[in-house]
Order: sequence, then structure tokens, then C-alpha cells
Amino acid sequence: MVKAVVLVKSPKKLIAARLRMVKSVYGSFAVSGQFDAVALIEVKDLSEIKDVTTEIQNIKGVERTETLVQVV
Repeated sequence: MVKAVVLVKSPKKLIAARLRMVKSVYGSFAVSGQFDAVALIEVKDLSEIKDVTTEIQNIKGVERTETLVQVV
């Protein structure tokens, strides 16, 4: 299993709740600072991360994302 953190920039106040609806997101929460929310994802293969981040980027109101992949 591969875990990653996706930082999300969005002016939408409920973006963290919307992120929880994305498959492979097992947690999300709002944050302060340069980004507005964090999504915690877990997938079987590294190649699946792109699919999940693309789905997050397609959420209305998402301006940009940055993905940090766990190194084991």
C-alpha cells in the first residue's frame, strides 16, 4: 500500500468534507496557511495516486493541489 498527503487550495469552506467522498481518501481536514485542506490517501500502487489527485483537482472550487508521497 502507498500513502500520500494531498494539500488542497480552495476557497470553498466545506472542501474537507467533499474530499472525504473521493475514493481512496481515508481522512481529510481543514488547515490554515498556504493551503485550505489536507486529504490523506491510500492506494495499492503508486500509479493510482495520479487518478486520485486528478479526481480531487476536478472538484469544483479546487484551485491547486500538491501531493506528498510517503517514503518507506
